Amino acid sequence: MTMETTDFAKHLSNYLSKYLPGERAASRNTIRAYRDTFVLFIGYMKSQKGLDAEKLHLANITGPVIVEFLNWLQEERNSSGTTRNNRLAAIHSFFSRLQYEMPEKISQWQEILSIKFKRTVKRSISYLTLDGIRLLFEQMDTT
Repeated sequence: MTMETTDFAKHLSNYLSKYLPGERAASRNTIRAYRDTFVLFIGYMKSQKGLDAEKLHLANITGPVIVEFLNWLQEERNSSGTTRNNRLAAIHSFFSRLQYEMPEKISQWQEILSIKFKRTVKRSISYLTLDGIRLLFEQMDTT
């Protein structure tokens, strides 16, 4: 018995293996980060929604489902707002691409693309004072 590939699996595989490295010339780190986002999402769909990867279709992925996934990342996995936003950027990129591959479902994709990034607090960088730098240099052995 052969298993038929779902539309989600087909499009995600093409996106990660052809589109990102080929058309976008994305770095290996970017591809890896985007892949990791979808690994987490697939795990979420299995554990929280009872949908195994081989049964996951694009029709199952809606704006509210993505919002629930992002909330789960922060609440259950203790991800920061920045990490949440990075995961959303990967999801946005994928569904932005689907607008061109499957325009007949553009309203579904735009529902996902309308999910906003959360504001995050940017940490300020502390710098050494001039006296602190002098003190460091005085500590160095110059012999």
